[in-house]
Amino acid sequence: MAITDIPEYAHLSETDVAALGAELDAIRADIEADRGERDARYLRNTIRFQRGLEVTGRALLFGSTKRSAWWAGACALGVAKIVENMELGHNVMHGQWDWMNDPEVHSTTWEWDNTDPSAHWKHTHNYIHHKYTNVLGMDDDVGYGLLRVTRDQRWRPFNYGNLVYNTILALAFQYGVAVQHLELGKKRTTPQEQEEFRRNCADVMSKIGKQVAKDYVAYPALISAATGHKVGYGRAYAKAFTATALANVIRNVWSNAVIFCGHFPDGAEKFTRQDVDNETRPEWYLRQMLGSANFDSGPVLAFLSGNLSYQIEHHIFPDLPSNRYAEIAVRVRALCEKYDLPYTSGAFPVQYAKTWRTIAKLSLPDKYLKASADDAPETASERRFKQGLPEGTRLQATIDEATGARRGLRSAIAGLRTRRRSNRRDRAEVTALRTQRDDEAA
Repeated sequence: MAITDIPEYAHLSETDVAALGAELDAIRADIEADRGERDARYLRNTIRFQRGLEVTGRALLFGSTKRSAWWAGACALGVAKIVENMELGHNVMHGQWDWMNDPEVHSTTWEWDNTDPSAHWKHTHNYIHHKYTNVLGMDDDVGYGLLRVTRDQRWRPFNYGNLVYNTILALAFQYGVAVQHLELGKKRTTPQEQEEFRRNCADVMSKIGKQVAKDYVAYPALISAATGHKVGYGRAYAKAFTATALANVIRNVWSNAVIFCGHFPDGAEKFTRQDVDNETRPEWYLRQMLGSANFDSGPVLAFLSGNLSYQIEHHIFPDLPSNRYAEIAVRVRALCEKYDLPYTSGAFPVQYAKTWRTIAKLSLPDKYLKASADDAPETASERRFKQGLPEGTRLQATIDEATGARRGLRSAIAGLRTRRRSNRRDRAEVTALRTQRDDEAA
């Protein structure tokens, strides 16, 4: 099953965890003290770029009856929506720019270009997800109530459709996010709960209605009225409608990919409910580090991902400016080296492929899977390291006498991989010898 004792899994003592937390607090204090004009300038430039790109994309769609303008407008508008959702909306609503005291970019006032009301998002994401990151039964982002993404989730015949569900979720991601806060599978027995559900449904339907009216009614109608006399009003409307739909799909698929790369590749661990509500700030930091994953990025890819290519840093410091995550990452990597903790990262295509591999594998019953919930690529627990150890032994780091280096969780994981490779080679050699003897006997 998932990790039940996070410090033990990390091979850290209480003193180690407290020291790690103090060093992370120091990073936070340094960034907060250094926030200033260059950060504000970055945000203003991002807003100008996003709005300019959106205007360009929508302007191009006035010529959308031409294939080149249709593609250019759809792609420009799609990227504008990505930047608005990822680098602006998501980060502004986390309170990353509240220190500026600018009502335009304050977490309490921003309403993003998405079907999910910002108030709902801030509850399901900022509070539930970030407080209970990857805690089974508490963080609904672990599979979104739809996908089986860990062997800790009991297999049901419904899970055969894992790949289909994720494809639909990716294409319509903004709508999946919009209904997440509604908790459609939850039973509501009291009048108060039922009334709250009705209010939340009304909020979602109102926001969806506004987005549909803007993207699929008003704007295509404007283009049709302006250009329809040349090519036909129906054709002009349809072209603008389909180009806008493609822009939304581009945004949805990209957002889904970035978010999944931060939470479901190998090494993004899952946790049980034990003691989560009583964990200290340093213990919370440690769980964020173990439960998140990065993907390697340069400035452009980082920008287009809302700097969520630094998902580990974002989960440790969700309310620090996103443009600082790259420099924070250097210091977090150094801490991982110091405490011999894994720093889960990889190329974007590789990380995304791993999420699809996990979703594909876990669509099948456990009897068809090789590993266990204690020692699989997508889920693990402290028990993976305890085979052959005396009962009651507590995992802890050691110091290499020859080098003075700490040997903790990362070294333990590397040791497991080495032993597995050795065992596979041994089995292959035994099989080859048996085959050779059988051939000689024949």
